[in-house]
Amino acid sequence: MSSKTHFLLNDKEIYATEHPGMLVLDYLRRIQKLAGTKEGCREGDCGACTVLIGEPDGDSVIYKPVTSCMMPLGELHGKHLVTVEGLNMPHLSPVQQAIVDEGATQCGFCTPGIVVSLTGYLMKDTKEITREGVKKTLSGHLCRCTGYRSLKQGMAFLKKTVENRTGTRSLILNKMIPEYFSQIPARLRRIPAVNINNEEKMPEYFIAGGTDIYIQRGDFLPESQVYILNLRPEMKGVSKENEYVRVGALTTFEEFANHPEIIRIIPDIQAYFLRVASLQIRNRATIGGNIINASPIGDVTILLLALESMLVLKNGERSRTVPITSFFKGYKQIDKTPSEILVDILIPTPSADTKINFEKVSKRKCQDVASVNTAMKLRSEYDIIREMVLSMGGVAPVPLLLKTTCKYFLGKEVSRETIEGAFPIIQQEISPVSDIRGSAEYKRLLARQLLIAHFTKLFPEKVKLRDFYETD
Repeated sequence: MSSKTHFLLNDKEIYATEHPGMLVLDYLRRIQKLAGTKEGCREGDCGACTVLIGEPDGDSVIYKPVTSCMMPLGELHGKHLVTVEGLNMPHLSPVQQAIVDEGATQCGFCTPGIVVSLTGYLMKDTKEITREGVKKTLSGHLCRCTGYRSLKQGMAFLKKTVENRTGTRSLILNKMIPEYFSQIPARLRRIPAVNINNEEKMPEYFIAGGTDIYIQRGDFLPESQVYILNLRPEMKGVSKENEYVRVGALTTFEEFANHPEIIRIIPDIQAYFLRVASLQIRNRATIGGNIINASPIGDVTILLLALESMLVLKNGERSRTVPITSFFKGYKQIDKTPSEILVDILIPTPSADTKINFEKVSKRKCQDVASVNTAMKLRSEYDIIREMVLSMGGVAPVPLLLKTTCKYFLGKEVSRETIEGAFPIIQQEISPVSDIRGSAEYKRLLARQLLIAHFTKLFPEKVKLRDFYETD
């Protein structure tokens, strides 16, 4: 793709000629000499490199905090990149003042990223500042000096100081962000759209959210032929289309979890996704990328597998549709040619009486890779199971659909005896291996326990956790 990237960096207009696969973090520190954005883990875990990315939305600009260590420079075309330097004013902002007043900075290494994320929270179209909102915003920040309590205490200061904010102009008038932000929407509209004509040769790498490929191949991307998928807005968004909900492959985790159509199908989706990653990563990671990565423990993949989704693959003008249930052929092997791109995920709209649940066990409760994860879609009539789809990750070389187990449940009543009867069937279907996330024996135990968790969550009046452990 063209290596000329036109965007706004804080208050400056930039025409970058560096390689489009170069990390935004490296561009800021090495080329622009903006050292406020810190280099920490380079894996999206610590939040020290957090920046704000502003994208046009009608007459306004929507800002989201992201980790710059996983974002390609080429994706910045037509956007506003904000670093901690771009938030500085002659006076302290409310966020900076709260951190000072509560003593919420010690060594200071993590502080710039925290200031950026909390400022992004103030810029959201949120009715009020809440403790949970601040905690969610801070979820992607690691503070080695243990300043979390002081940071959360600063929430009360923010709530009192900036509660009555309404739009960018109000934020500027109340000295929360610099004056130049008022000109950003008009300046972004003057940037011409990027030319994404087909390349003369096949790119070596397609980059979507970058949250995995930059960890695996980060040293090679700035020297390789890359294609920045996020420059294709038609591959984003969620919409209802006949009997399906269409999800663009470039839709981020956070966009997916907050869309009304997805919430209607999966009412607890936001609670599930709080377990998956930090806010900064959910603002980058894409639904399509999670599928194409073909990880046996991909959280979104396991959920979409239980929903029996369809995948739309495109190669130039040709397209084909593949059931996700037959997409995974072996470890990291998928039914896709190198030149095909996953453009859409089609989720069949479940009936109103269908129940859906997702469970996950990991070493850390949140923001960790699963040891075992699982999703269930179930429809019953008078507690008799009529339809059931059960998927599980971490127990096979591929995201696993437990077909035999599902067949066993059909026509049976929801009861402790029915569930216990499935235990040996599950053990025959799975084939876990011991690794850093747990032994094979542990994963077999989790498969049993998570099946129980599905039913006690979906049928609390029929089965209870104690039913499986009481002894005479």
